[in-house]
Amino acid sequence: MTTFRLAPSAIAAGYRLEAHETVGSTNALAMERVREGDRGDLWIVASRQESGRGRRGREWATPTGNLAATLLTIGTFQPAAAATLGFVAGLALSDALAAVVPTVRIGVAADGGNLKSGRFELKWPNDVLADGAKLSGILLESALLPDGRFAIAVGIGVNVVAHPEDVPYPATSLRKLGFAGDAGDLFLALSDAWVDNSRLWNGGRGLEAIRKRWLERAAGLGAPVSVRIDGRVVRGVFETIDEACCFVIREADGSLLRVAAGDVHFGAVASARDD
Repeated sequence: MTTFRLAPSAIAAGYRLEAHETVGSTNALAMERVREGDRGDLWIVASRQESGRGRRGREWATPTGNLAATLLTIGTFQPAAAATLGFVAGLALSDALAAVVPTVRIGVAADGGNLKSGRFELKWPNDVLADGAKLSGILLESALLPDGRFAIAVGIGVNVVAHPEDVPYPATSLRKLGFAGDAGDLFLALSDAWVDNSRLWNGGRGLEAIRKRWLERAAGLGAPVSVRIDGRVVRGVFETIDEACCFVIREADGSLLRVAAGDVHFGAVASARDD
């Protein structure tokens, strides 16, 4: 049985922990706690999740030994700022991974792009990559409370011991990268890293600092990219993310396109002909 513990820094900052071996969905449990009147700053974690979800309602399976974690946070921040908590989560997870996992291999990424030496990469808007393959997904869900505050469930799923095989994109696991620990070890580091990154974010007031840190770890920056938006595909070069953390593409004519939501593909996949 996996043992989950909060880092001393998280305990000192007032975070609490609700740990399970198996759940339906940690995000769903977090929203249940909202309805029950929970005050927030609550981590809900499990080493098996039976009905997790990814973006756009896609299934996110979490077999035994992987990590399913959700942080429930409640505050008066603006909705646009709340949406950027996914970037905070990506940074916190990449910090945690760097602390506990052996260095990532250097070479050619699974999607044909280049890898950055010794670093996990962040794929806009909500994935963490290793060796160019998907290691983790992040999902935010929110609810407006009667008093005007927002409740945000920040869901983080990590392939610790296993990764899906029947998916249309490269995937990997920490076990495959040489990680000898378990989901509890990773969560301990994650709960610590969240404290620093959330303080930097500061209710959205520190978003520019988060944006700069995120860009330092961005996958595919300056590389060919395609984004599927509302059934059409836009191609160009990944220029940056803007002050609102929208994805910015430089198209062939030099114009800049800002994307708030869409499916992003890099390298050879970005150049492939549409179906």
